[in-house]
Order: sequence, then structure tokens, then C-alpha cells
Amino acid sequence: MIKKYGKTIILSAMLAVVAVGSVASAASGKRLYMTCSACHGKDGKTPLMPAYPKIAGQNKAYVLQQIKDIMTGARANGQSVAMKGVLVSPDGKPRFSDEDLDVLADYVAKMAP
Repeated sequence: MIKKYGKTIILSAMLAVVAVGSVASAASGKRLYMTCSACHGKDGKTPLMPAYPKIAGQNKAYVLQQIKDIMTGARANGQSVAMKGVLVSPDGKPRFSDEDLDVLADYVAKMAP
């Protein structure tokens, strides 16, 4: 199922990055979350595929650590491949600042589970 939707997921995520990336530093958590909603759902509870986690209300520190682990490659399971492409550019540079990631993790943690 992942292969069937893989290109669609990656394309959706990349389009979201293009839409948000240029204003990410000044963006609110809600605006940053637009990138995540392509796979995790607008509410963080209705993921695109059953293999993707429901993240709404998840602990802030946990969310932040998962993002960082995906960016560094410490977490590299099948689902994280698309996410790494959203978080890190092909040349290995982060697409979002540490401040952006902190704001995003805080927003996810405050979403209704």
C-alpha cells in the first residue's frame, strides 16, 4: 500500500513545503502544521494511511525528538522516508529552523487527541 501511494504522499508533502517553506520562520504552529496535514490529517487524528500515526495531543518533547531523529537518520523506517524529504533538502540542509520545529511540536501537543 505504501508503494501505491508513495509518490502521491511525497508530492503532496513537497508541495506543502513549497507553500510554507518561504515563510516558515515567521509562521505559527498552525501554518507549519499544514506540511504535516498531508499525511497526518488536518486534525492530526485522520492519517492518509493506517501506517501513519495519529499525532494530535502527543507529548511535545516526543514529537520534537521524533522529528530530529528522522532528520538525522536515527529513525529511518518506511514511513519516515517521506517525512525526511519534507524536513531536509537534498543537500542535507534542514528546511526548518529549530525554532520552527519547537513551535510545530508545541502546536501538535496542544491539538485535541
